[in-house]
Amino acid sequence: MEVGYLELAVGSILISNVVLAKFLGLCPFFGVSRRTSDAVGMGLAVIFVMSIASAATALIYRHLLLPTNLEHTNLLGVLGLPVPEGGYVLILKTISFILVIAGLVQFVEMVLKKSAPALYRALGIYLPLITTNCAVMGMALLNTEAWRDPANGLPVHLATVNGFCGGVGFLLAMLLMSGIRQRLAERRVPKALQGLPIAFISAGLMALAFMGFTKLFGIAV
Repeated sequence: MEVGYLELAVGSILISNVVLAKFLGLCPFFGVSRRTSDAVGMGLAVIFVMSIASAATALIYRHLLLPTNLEHTNLLGVLGLPVPEGGYVLILKTISFILVIAGLVQFVEMVLKKSAPALYRALGIYLPLITTNCAVMGMALLNTEAWRDPANGLPVHLATVNGFCGGVGFLLAMLLMSGIRQRLAERRVPKALQGLPIAFISAGLMALAFMGFTKLFGIAV
């Protein structure tokens, strides 16, 4: 039974939110959430990279890595050589996925530098850090290890939708956090909790609130 689009969207945005449920991508989440405009810019960049990366990595995994892995496994078996558990696909998957994500981030950097230099400067070091953003990499890996089809992962079209919805979930978390931090900036916060400490506490409370979506529509994390 194939995963439905509604199930995938609700699961990726609310139930298995990459930031508030899986705790991935926390560096840009805390680093670029001081202002709403910067949070939106980072969120849109992550949506673009995560969507395209999910489609590209799913294609690579299903049509290049899996067939190659099977051939190598058979060859090693014939030669009587030891075969790593799961074959070499796990190693090749990580390397190839990083290359795809790095290329996409370079493209986003060039576009923002030309079309929105103010946003490019505001994002600063966090934009190239999308290359190593574990939220993007984590979504690509989750798509290839989807519980509905452990052998092949999600089909390319569903992987793309899942990547897009995962990016939307990231943007939602960024917007919520930026709104909270802007309000906190206008309040009297104990000196020991100013800055990141109160941000971590707020993020923890947000994560607890998002746990309320766990059984929404009968979908489990």
